[in-house]
Amino acid sequence: MLASLVSRASVRLAVRTPSTSASQQQQQPRRLMSDKLFVHRDAGVYKDEPFEFTAENLTRAASIIAIYPPKHQAAATIPLLDLAQRQHGWLPLSAMNTVAKMLDMAPIRVYETASFYTMFNREKIGKYHVQVCTTTPCLLGGCGSDKIMKAVQKNLGVHPGGTTSDGLFTFTEVECLGACVNAPMIQINDDFYEDLTPETTEQILDGFRRGDRPKPGPQKDPATGKLRKSCEPVDGLTTLKEKPTGPGFGVRADL
Repeated sequence: MLASLVSRASVRLAVRTPSTSASQQQQQPRRLMSDKLFVHRDAGVYKDEPFEFTAENLTRAASIIAIYPPKHQAAATIPLLDLAQRQHGWLPLSAMNTVAKMLDMAPIRVYETASFYTMFNREKIGKYHVQVCTTTPCLLGGCGSDKIMKAVQKNLGVHPGGTTSDGLFTFTEVECLGACVNAPMIQINDDFYEDLTPETTEQILDGFRRGDRPKPGPQKDPATGKLRKSCEPVDGLTTLKEKPTGPGFGVRADL
């Protein structure tokens, strides 16, 4: 009885399992931000480089640590990792170990933090980290993030997860960056570039390639010439146009 069931199950599995050609096996899917390894490995995964804080950053690190009371200085882990990444461009193992030593923490506690937050790059990236948001508001807003993705890929010549051969740009597809009103948008290092079109996206990338720093924030639509102020409606206010009422409005006079 058992042998018969096993035999029939094997037949079903063989029927349902599609054959895979050699060409299909060799195909590699494009790498996404979600494909990154969000657990720590001491060896065999990440490259390491020597790291030491500069004298200036050592002073800054000391001032950061001093914010926190004794026995609670582990709270400085994130700002110190951020300081190390800004100095080095990414976080090699030696940088994480330096932070652990400065805070008198077990290194694994620092690794846990660095592997949890996507803001920390434990692999080498380009000078300019181009993060394209493809969450629903950016997918639907304006021209749509699909066109922005294609424009970035065309301009840089790499797929998401890739770094240009000159080491200048790393291209990453990410989830919501919190500028939904100004969709579609991208983040390059610390700056947001919003209300994008394929044309303005390429202009921004060309600017960085020349060594400029294009002005962050909303971008002017080449077709209409409209430029949004911050995150206000592009055609001006539609509500809350009246002068705000002062303190005490609607309160009884005898109170």
